[in-house]
Amino acid sequence: MSAPEAAPECYRHPGRETWIRCQRCDRPICPDCMRPAAVGFQCPNCVKEGVRSTRQTQSAFGGKRSADPRLTSFVLIGINVLAWLAIMATGGNASPLLASWVLQPYDLLPPSQGGRLALWQLLTSAFTHLEIWHLAMNMFGLYLLGPVIEQALGRWRFLAVYLLSALGGSVAVLFLSGGRGALGASGAIYGLMAALLVLAVRRRADTRDLLVLIGINVAISVAGRSFISWEGHFGGFVAGALATAAIVWAPRDGRGRWQTLLLALVLGLLLAGVAGYVVTTRLI
Repeated sequence: MSAPEAAPECYRHPGRETWIRCQRCDRPICPDCMRPAAVGFQCPNCVKEGVRSTRQTQSAFGGKRSADPRLTSFVLIGINVLAWLAIMATGGNASPLLASWVLQPYDLLPPSQGGRLALWQLLTSAFTHLEIWHLAMNMFGLYLLGPVIEQALGRWRFLAVYLLSALGGSVAVLFLSGGRGALGASGAIYGLMAALLVLAVRRRADTRDLLVLIGINVAISVAGRSFISWEGHFGGFVAGALATAAIVWAPRDGRGRWQTLLLALVLGLLLAGVAGYVVTTRLI
């Protein structure tokens, strides 16, 4: 008869015999090294590696980390450019698309004065530009800010912040513009600046340079208020700050559910504002 096979030794504690193996690396482990896993046991090294890998696939605030954090910004830029090309191809300032896409002054007047609001304009106006310089400035801002925020929040949370900021800008135009109307992605871009500020505060980073940048943009908005929609900038900034705060300060337990609930609350507040405006002016 052949001699019985000797028991393997724990790879972390030589001299300790064991017949248990790590389910991940298949190396022998003693009872002191056994860590419960979904199936069987894993060694401490494999547990640490698993935790590290999981963290690398998630953003700091629960969203799935984007493989390419520029992608969403590029898609949004593409939509804005396509909208501009469509307007240029159909008459520019005289394009019939403007009447259905943009918050025009007559959309904000009572029905007795010809006002009628199409609700989709609250978002489509944020994807519509006339002047090439206006489009270029907003898309450059999106190119700079968007990937940074998507890297921190994940793709869908970033997109939620962007769209809520765009909607917030339009809601502020309804209440504050005095019937001037507005178009362009500036409200959404200001929302991204607010998002970056909230992220910096949450991470206790130095915000001085960012505050200077925001201050310069606010000064430009105020100085050019006769032709710049400061109302849209203000609304986008507030909505972006609220949406980002809802994401980064959501409780850790059930974070995804809390974030969804809080973002829905921000959306509900904006829609309630729209409903209040519609009811008081009877535009629909």
